[in-house]
Amino acid sequence: MPKQANDIPTAKASILVAIDNDKMSKSKGEFLTVSLIESKGYDPLAYRLFCLQSHYRKPLVFSYEALDQAAGTYKKLKNRVANLAKDGEVNQAQVAEYKDKFVELVGNDMNTSMGITLLYDVLKEEINDATKRAVIESFDYVLGLDLVKEEVAEQNGADAELEAYVLAKIEERKADKKAKDFALADAIRNELLEQGIILKDTREGVKWERA
Repeated sequence: MPKQANDIPTAKASILVAIDNDKMSKSKGEFLTVSLIESKGYDPLAYRLFCLQSHYRKPLVFSYEALDQAAGTYKKLKNRVANLAKDGEVNQAQVAEYKDKFVELVGNDMNTSMGITLLYDVLKEEINDATKRAVIESFDYVLGLDLVKEEVAEQNGADAELEAYVLAKIEERKADKKAKDFALADAIRNELLEQGIILKDTREGVKWERA
């Protein structure tokens, strides 16, 4: 009986991350943490994608330039998945076929980089969008990239204009935090709060809701 995607062991694998040019070290009081990445305006899930694109047995050299590239890749990937049509009939046979391929690739010594490659292959395949979304959702159970998560506007019942405004403010705030201009970042948070919008910094990125 073929394994399902959620049959893959969930034990965490250690990834050896080397810092580019040794610019950060624990002895110097600054080392790589999720909080540090968030404080610089990055989505932690972009860092997750950065790690998943390499095999955990290979040393992973970190730099903010590489993280910038991963952040851009993650944003494009999210957009591609978001643009998939939600209507249509899911071909369960095709879903099962791709899940088996995913389990075979990723189950081979946690080779997540091959899982990411297969994800892109699915996006290119001549199958309907509903089936693609179902396949990617099954992959994401393991990858944990929130690729098929419902859009913020749908979660909050907001209209498209409000969503665009809030997301633009969130991106502006991220840029301010990345530039270490925390006063401006706080000003944006307060500005939105006055309009009844609450920002929440989480491990999965910035979330918002109406007060």
